[in-house]
Amino acid sequence: MSIQLSGDHPFENAPSLEAKALRINLNDNIYGTFAEIGAGQEVARHFFRCGGASGTIAKTMSAYDKDFSDAIYGREDDGRYVSESRLNKMLDWEIGLLEKRIDRSKNQNKLFFAFANTVTTIDFAKRYNGHGWMGIRFQTQPDEPYSMITTHVRFRENDAKAQQLTLGVIGVNLIYGAFYQHDKPKKMLQYLYDHIDRDAIEIDTINFTGPLFKDVDNRVLSLELVRLGMTDAVMFGPDGNNLLPARELYKKNIIAIRGSFRPVTKVNVDMYRKSIAIFEKEPDSNPDNSLVIFEITLSNLMTTGAIDEEDFMDRARLLCSLGQTVMISNFKEYYRLAEYFSEYTKKKIRLTMGVNNLIEIFNEKYYRNLSGGILEAFGKLFFKNLKVYLYPIIDSKTGTITDSNSLRVNPRLKELYNFFKYNDKVVDILDYNTEDMKIFSRDVLEQIKEGNHGWEDKLPQGVSKLIKSKKLFGYKPK
Repeated sequence: MSIQLSGDHPFENAPSLEAKALRINLNDNIYGTFAEIGAGQEVARHFFRCGGASGTIAKTMSAYDKDFSDAIYGREDDGRYVSESRLNKMLDWEIGLLEKRIDRSKNQNKLFFAFANTVTTIDFAKRYNGHGWMGIRFQTQPDEPYSMITTHVRFRENDAKAQQLTLGVIGVNLIYGAFYQHDKPKKMLQYLYDHIDRDAIEIDTINFTGPLFKDVDNRVLSLELVRLGMTDAVMFGPDGNNLLPARELYKKNIIAIRGSFRPVTKVNVDMYRKSIAIFEKEPDSNPDNSLVIFEITLSNLMTTGAIDEEDFMDRARLLCSLGQTVMISNFKEYYRLAEYFSEYTKKKIRLTMGVNNLIEIFNEKYYRNLSGGILEAFGKLFFKNLKVYLYPIIDSKTGTITDSNSLRVNPRLKELYNFFKYNDKVVDILDYNTEDMKIFSRDVLEQIKEGNHGWEDKLPQGVSKLIKSKKLFGYKPK
């Protein structure tokens, strides 16, 4: 039997929380459980208070005691209870119980769901604001496999009660969105903030999986999180799945390479390989506890004034094909990127960049919003464990190489530059290939679009083949 769920809400465009919960409760077919750990039972509370919950809620629970929680859902290998692994175990267990205890033959039209969250709110000393995982596994037809939406949130409020209330709101929005807005995932992201102050909570990871979302690329949704200002940075791995930045960056050595990667060229790969070589020669480098990130700024993706999702996906596919971890950030200034990394690690941070990028860093116009100007920015940028790996540029006409010793900054800032340069904060990348240095992404992109030959050798192995087979960047062979 086919049951219609998605579609416009019969009430106003932005229904109240009570209206959302009531619409779920009044649907005779939607039936499931709530399992909430760490912030009360704020989500379930909305469904109880609006009325009609007996036909929707099979069970609510909060297994706060760790021994009880382990007895129900099993132990976590890493000992963490606020984790994606814990969330998935909760959802698996609760759906399994529904299937086991409710006779499908007597409830043929039932659409089962399990909602769960595992959260830690702000601590008593107010040193850690708290964060949590939240998700729903659900059906929109009785005979279909389950689909799932999971998300990670970071609290911004400084009061535990306020955080609990906010969590309750976003939980209702998630459940309502799963059943009635699943056909438009990008819109659903915006609806998650219905009746919530944008400054109250950050959503930094979201994944849509299952048959309902077989055509959804979660990398596009990650990009949407940054574009909408829900978070400042998102990450995805070589397999294309979204990653939680806090988990990936935590206590890691970080090497970040910023670029347009439109497309990724031999120069980008050379910068990457040479940076790794320099880093591994440093004491206590520990490659096994290090992460290389290819970072693209949101402003770089908006060079035409708006984000071209197809263009973004072309870049993402190429970087993922090379086995790279990608970050999309809203950090136009490098010092903001450094600040972000320092939230999660006290270990080494290395920023790989070209000479022109370093010269731009010394442009004072970028720091007018800071009371301390460029000095404040550089205090944040060049802190204890940060260095710049500098890739030189070549003058294609004269063959002149410009590196850290020969680059020119504004005379007023020369002494400032020398201070960082001679304190070993700027390290030149040597052993470079002068022919590769003459490769520019913009020239390669133009050749690709025009269907010319000769650009293939300027890209890493396998990249040109992928561009041709997938017709990336508007490739049209002559």
